Amino acid sequence: MLDPRLFRTELGFVQEQLARRSFAFNPEPYLALESRRREVQVKTQELQNERNTRSKAIGQAKAKGEDTQPLMAQVQHLGEALKAAEAELAGIQKEMTDLMEGIPNLLDVSVPDGKNEDANVEISRWGEAPAFAFTPKDHVDLGAKHNRIDFELGAKIAGARFVVLNGPIARLQRAIIQLMLDTHTQAHGYSETYVPFLVNADSLYGTGQLPKFEADLFKANNDPALYLIPTAEVPVTNIVRDVIVDAKELPLKFVCHSPCFRSEAGAYGRDVRGMIRQHQFEKVEIVQIVRPDDSERAHEELTRHAEIILEKLKLPYRRMLLCAGDTGFSSAKTYDLEVWLQGQGAYREISSCSNFKDFQARRLQARWRNPETGKPELVHTLNGSGLAAGRTLIAVMENYQDEQGNIHIPEALLPYMGGIKVIE
Repeated sequence: MLDPRLFRTELGFVQEQLARRSFAFNPEPYLALESRRREVQVKTQELQNERNTRSKAIGQAKAKGEDTQPLMAQVQHLGEALKAAEAELAGIQKEMTDLMEGIPNLLDVSVPDGKNEDANVEISRWGEAPAFAFTPKDHVDLGAKHNRIDFELGAKIAGARFVVLNGPIARLQRAIIQLMLDTHTQAHGYSETYVPFLVNADSLYGTGQLPKFEADLFKANNDPALYLIPTAEVPVTNIVRDVIVDAKELPLKFVCHSPCFRSEAGAYGRDVRGMIRQHQFEKVEIVQIVRPDDSERAHEELTRHAEIILEKLKLPYRRMLLCAGDTGFSSAKTYDLEVWLQGQGAYREISSCSNFKDFQARRLQARWRNPETGKPELVHTLNGSGLAAGRTLIAVMENYQDEQGNIHIPEALLPYMGGIKVIE
């Protein structure tokens, strides 16, 4: 959520920045609410002062032995008026919060203009796509042998966009996950954490999924409602909800492996073949909680940590800076890492690394105590996929295949494969 003070002092700037996202912000409802808020707030403060004055007068009258009944009646009347004014003020503030909840984050100045992914900017590229002397297969055809990737069984058990991995392919995905966890904990300094896969509405509100993106979530029929996590970003970032972190503890760096669940509302017809877009998939998430002055540096660091996994696996990739129109609702700036998929002959997203600045922290009330002021201030939050395990599995299968459809295991994964060097 944006700082309300920006709307009071820099409304024109906010409108201009939101327009970069093609988000048309109509200021009239906000200005009407703000006018009412100021009016009712002044009225509330006047009633509070008047009640306090009359209450003191009652004490003075009692000390003099005077009749206090008329004054007490006045205080009672003022108390009722004050209660009504406070309720009206709370209602106005709730309306303002509801309005603010639907407004996306302001973009970092370095984010390029543009309406969609066509305007994203390539920052760097690593590795070259393998040149095959044969027509390469995609992961669907490679996995069809011995039903090692079984979409029909996934559909039988759960429905469309679910899959069952069998035998050495299942082990290969587990090896990929373990490589990520080992690298991020041992080389990059992240603390591994294990979190619930069901979260409450407050947790999803804190990271920006609710209320705007409820249609993208799987909701359990509980009271109160619980939701399957769309990414470990949600429970991990909520570790600092309503917490004031000691400055000495920052930065906080977490890594978490979890399944992720997405309804893919509105995405039907896209990537219907294979494992690219599933309702359930595995991901290793990296999260940093940092001082505001450190978030730009942390964003570069976190993105680099995800890139290192791709380089360990010798998978060609490129780093893309998302344009204004393609940057997510809560993010101020996002890098996408796109891996080369031989079966599609294209680069596809395998990690999004985002700096949310204080947007999530304001919702979460996640703060740190600044030793220079002694006062609590909002932290900055960042996260990224380090990486999406299913898409990494696809990339390994398609880039390490041979003419017979065998899959050769990347050197970095051999210690986790129990002696398997080739999946035949």
